Amino acid sequence: MAATLEFEKPIQELENKINELRNFSRDKGIDLTNEITTLEKRAMEVRESIYGNLNSWQHVLISRHPERPNTYDYINYIFRDFIELHGDRCFGDDPAVVGGIGRFNGRAVTVIGHLKGKDTKENLARNFGMAHPEGFRKRMRLMKQAEKFKRPVICFSDTPGANPGIGAEERGQFEA
Repeated sequence: MAATLEFEKPIQELENKINELRNFSRDKGIDLTNEITTLEKRAMEVRESIYGNLNSWQHVLISRHPERPNTYDYINYIFRDFIELHGDRCFGDDPAVVGGIGRFNGRAVTVIGHLKGKDTKENLARNFGMAHPEGFRKRMRLMKQAEKFKRPVICFSDTPGANPGIGAEERGQFEA
């Protein structure tokens, strides 16, 4: 079951009731189409009301939601034949930056994005989406390659910023 934020609970309750009615209707062979349709309309109204009137903190909670789509989700949904490319050809690969070549509407494109994890273990492995210098160099390498082969570049940005660590500064964070 998806994690539900406090302000989303009225929506979740209505969706649970709709699912209960659907299951009951199917199991008992009773036509509850009118009741289900009424609840679906009510759920849509509540959803529009809640998401249309979010305060600043609620926007932050949604942006930090652990189950929201990340760069890989968008890549898998939008692009075909995606091939991920790794490394900056100088120091190493940065798991906080994903990039490669894929097809969008039949055309080859370069795709680059920041990548946070969906849980603590993944976030640690991906440095919470904070790129190291090698990540910035990888982005530049992929953009220059796209320019050379006249491919459009599509970027997904989902980062709190560059890695502020000493090691990143030693490896040229400022220049990258």
